[in-house]
Parts: sequence; C-alpha cells; structure tokens
Amino acid sequence: MGDKPVISRVVRAAAIAAIGCSLAAPSAQAQSFTDRFKNLFGGGSSEKPAVTAPAEVTGEDDLSCPPVTVRAGAATFKVGAPGKEPVGNDLRYQATIGKIARECTINGGEITARIGIQGRVIAGPAGAPPSVQVPLRIAVVQGGIGEKVIATKAYQTTVSMSEGSSVPFVLVAEDLVYPAPPGAVSDSYLFYVGFDPQALKPEPKPRKSRHR
Repeated sequence: MGDKPVISRVVRAAAIAAIGCSLAAPSAQAQSFTDRFKNLFGGGSSEKPAVTAPAEVTGEDDLSCPPVTVRAGAATFKVGAPGKEPVGNDLRYQATIGKIARECTINGGEITARIGIQGRVIAGPAGAPPSVQVPLRIAVVQGGIGEKVIATKAYQTTVSMSEGSSVPFVLVAEDLVYPAPPGAVSDSYLFYVGFDPQALKPEPKPRKSRHR
C-alpha cells in the first residue's frame, strides 16, 4: 500500500517527460533545416563576392553536381526613379549577389537542384520604396561551342527596405529539375544565376479560343 504514491509519481513524471519530448520535436526539425541551410552557404556570416563553386559528387550513383556561377552582366540589378536612368542621384536602389551555393539529388533519371543565392539590396540617393521585388533567374546550361540551355526558371523575392538602407536577402530554389546527363556529358554542365528584370513581368495570359 505504501508503494502506490511512489509509483503514481513515477508514472506522472514519465507522462510529463513524454509530452515534453513531443513538444520539442518540431523545434528539432526546425533546427535541422536551419543547419542544412547554413551548410549550404558554408556557415559563414561574412559576405564575400560570389565566386564559382566547383563541381561536387553528391547523392546516389556518383552524381556530379555542376559548378554554379553568376552569369556575366547579371550580378547587379539597378532601379532608377520613374523615367530616369539608374545612375547618380536618380538611383533608387541596387541589388547585388554575395554568395551562391548548390546541392543536387537524383531520382528516376532526373536531377533536382537546390540553389542558394545570398545578396543585399542597397538604397540609393533617390530613395528606395518600402519594399522591393528582386528578380532572379537560375539556369542549367550545357557549355561548349554554342551553349545549350537545359532548364531555366525565374524567381522573385520581396525585400522590406523599412529595416534600413542596406538589407540582405536570401533565396533558396528547390524546384529546378532536369534530365540526368549521360556519362561524360555531365562535365560540361553548369548552373548560371543572376538578376533578370524580365522575371518581374507577368507571363502573358493564354488566348481564349473562339467558338464558332
């Protein structure tokens, strides 16, 4: 009879511990995602100019993940005052790319690329709006004589400029999918990233067919 209170306390303690573990699970999952995200950018906090990341072997079947680089002429995005060129005192803001990284996985003969882009938006003399849309494009290209675009996709991310005159931004694209290249052809593949103002324009609506 004297042991029952002790047993009850042990049972209650075990139940409380189980509830605590169930509540902590989402936090552990969130931390895991954060760790993977930090690893994608090498874990450093200092911002350095974007450089080409060499090809890596990752995933199954010795998958070669192509190198990633910023396309020439697409490393900076500038916006000027209405009707003005984005130069001098007419510059409203400009965005630059600081870091790039990528991961690849293969499944059923298709490669899914996870591309990370880290950069910064800086307000200009003409004054930036409260928020800006940063247009980016990612492409996988087969290099050589006459480059061949294998897959390309446009992205946008919104940056709130109310936090200051120099605001960082991050975009992680996880849905660029393309067919796995055969054999040595994979050595000629590479990822291009860069700003693309065309990404801000809405896609044309499909024309409605006329019924006679």
